[in-house]
Amino acid sequence: MIRLSVLDQSTVVTGRSPATSIRESIRLAQHCEALGYHRYWCAEHHNSDSQAGTAPEILIAAIAATTTSIRVGSAGVMLPHYSALKVAEQFRVLDAIAPGRIDLGLGRAPGSDGRTAYALNPRAETAADQFPAQVRDLQHWIAGEKLVEGHPFRDIRAQPQGPERPEIWILGSSDYGAQVAAYFGLPFCYAHFIGDGQGADQAFTLYREGYRPSEAHPEPHGAVCVWGMAAETEDEAARLFSSRALQRLRRDRGEFSALPSPEEATAYPYTDGELARVERIKSRAFFGTPAAVGTKLRALAAEYQVEEIAVLTTLHDPEARRRSYTLLAAEFGLTPPNPVNRAAGV
Repeated sequence: MIRLSVLDQSTVVTGRSPATSIRESIRLAQHCEALGYHRYWCAEHHNSDSQAGTAPEILIAAIAATTTSIRVGSAGVMLPHYSALKVAEQFRVLDAIAPGRIDLGLGRAPGSDGRTAYALNPRAETAADQFPAQVRDLQHWIAGEKLVEGHPFRDIRAQPQGPERPEIWILGSSDYGAQVAAYFGLPFCYAHFIGDGQGADQAFTLYREGYRPSEAHPEPHGAVCVWGMAAETEDEAARLFSSRALQRLRRDRGEFSALPSPEEATAYPYTDGELARVERIKSRAFFGTPAAVGTKLRALAAEYQVEEIAVLTTLHDPEARRRSYTLLAAEFGLTPPNPVNRAAGV
């Protein structure tokens, strides 16, 4: 059985403020919890007119405090921007807010342009090279363990301590992340939506062949994150997808702008070359009726041998976005959480 989760970029849309996107993320998380989705992951991007989610750790806290059963986490924290100790402290606090429900997804990419990365961390040019060492230290701090022998920070502890710990994931769209996850014995999620899955087969092969069992994860656990959307009819799905197609077209030529409405996408003066590019985008996308999308997602899960899929849905209309997640939940037979558990709180 495939486990469905959610990735949310707090996408900025035309006609509404970026701040609205943050509030819509909280509402969507509550909606998806009620439907029975397993995880709700918040992305990190900086200096972007396309995504408002710059601080996943803060958004996670808001979602964790207003939900009771769904796992909540990052996809991901771009670790080279930060001190591993500070990230460990942040996520130990989050775990105190929602014990046993916090995921710490880690990425190496900047989630921004080079100049913005430098503004976040003046050592940005070399910080990414320290990613494996940061992951090593972060694992120890998250687990409440001392760092490796001889480490200058060996006796520092990340507070607050507690019996639970966040679950660490490595995220990526290349072989590098897969190999880091395999080395440390951590779950790995492949960002299929970034490059339409190019290189995914090799990444998962390297992950499984190089996997070193860990105490928390004796077996490899892979997941894939896709852009996907469902609507009641193929025509409605195509209409809604037109926003995504135009934004992808713009992104591919270096324009990071707010998501247009379907009406704006329809009115856009496409060239013949752009129309051909849109058709290629559509041919690789996961959109349509629930049954059609479900068939594609099941085939993808079988191809990559994963049992978990995180779905990213970016639509101009928040109600259409919630409806898409509702339709997919029904297609995959998700079970809503027990009302008694939901009422228990944190």
